[in-house]
Amino acid sequence: MTQTNNDSKATMPENADQVTYAQAGVDTAEGARAVKAIKDTVHDTYRPEVIGDIGGFGGLFSVAAAKDMEDPILVSGTDGVGTKLQLARLANKHDTVGIDLVAMCANDILATGAEPLFFLDYIAVGKLRAEAVAEVVAGIGEGCKQAGCALIGGEMAEHPGVMDPDDYDLSGFCVGIVDRPKMLDPEAVQPGDVLIGLASSGLHSNGYSLARKVCTEGVALDELQTPREELEGRSVLDALLEPTRIYVKPVRAVVDNVPEAVRALAHITGGGITENLDRALPKTCDAVVELGTWPVPSVASYVCKQANLSETEALKTFNMGIGLVLIVDPSAADAVEVELAQLGEKTYRIGQVAEGQGMVQYRNQGGLYAYAQA
Repeated sequence: MTQTNNDSKATMPENADQVTYAQAGVDTAEGARAVKAIKDTVHDTYRPEVIGDIGGFGGLFSVAAAKDMEDPILVSGTDGVGTKLQLARLANKHDTVGIDLVAMCANDILATGAEPLFFLDYIAVGKLRAEAVAEVVAGIGEGCKQAGCALIGGEMAEHPGVMDPDDYDLSGFCVGIVDRPKMLDPEAVQPGDVLIGLASSGLHSNGYSLARKVCTEGVALDELQTPREELEGRSVLDALLEPTRIYVKPVRAVVDNVPEAVRALAHITGGGITENLDRALPKTCDAVVELGTWPVPSVASYVCKQANLSETEALKTFNMGIGLVLIVDPSAADAVEVELAQLGEKTYRIGQVAEGQGMVQYRNQGGLYAYAQA
């Protein structure tokens, strides 16, 4: 057993140089100011089920309503915004990427028919500035309101020496709930079912490594901010920063108001229609997509032209104008379209389901850009 001398005390020399956490690059006071700056935004997203306030060690949310469900299932999803953030930095516009963050998570869990309940974010920054964080969180709050979920917590992490002072990254986590008997299930899809596509707002949040490479690398900022005729009067940066559409409220309204009409759905994200629509199919069916039945957004056409991208590559890289695909009972397709139209959604019948092997097929190849508005 080691003996200790109680008369001796280890002390720091009075003239020793002190290095504080702030001197290492982490400003806890600015962090507290940032939390204060976002409180109103967070409160605006609250639902009655939220318990307590931000600032605790965990976000609290009551699930008492689940007792009325036959078999409540929690559904979770996590995602980020990716390299679209680099364009936000370039444009010095940070109030929409938070919408993208919520959309990527909430639209994913919607694929089961789930109702998003709450959301948590993670913001990593090189140098914490309360006003900049508040701008980003304002977008997250707007996205949560569009999705109907509460922003109940998150993390702001300052990474000096690891990230550049003006750099930041975002990720998010969403939890929803669905009653098992009402879950959307690819196994319910049958030959003859109708594919109804919901319009996207642009590229959403996928394919930006390619888009940045062909549209922004080596291009002067003033040129990127100049309105262009081929982008319907928008600049390249404005077109590329258009936020992702959140489909939760209209799709859940259809599920509730036209019962059993929607068999499954696919959120068209990275991999485009080719590598996402098949995720909503059983192994015994193919999705046959008719090209030329919907308009391609000008920004998608512009990026594909800049990249000299083939139709095949375009369809497995970008959403090409279709952000979500509903697979619908053919007898209820008209009712679904009417319901969505009343909710302000632009829809297109883009094909149907056939017997197959769980793959996406295309008809009218070469016709992707042939759509003409009636």
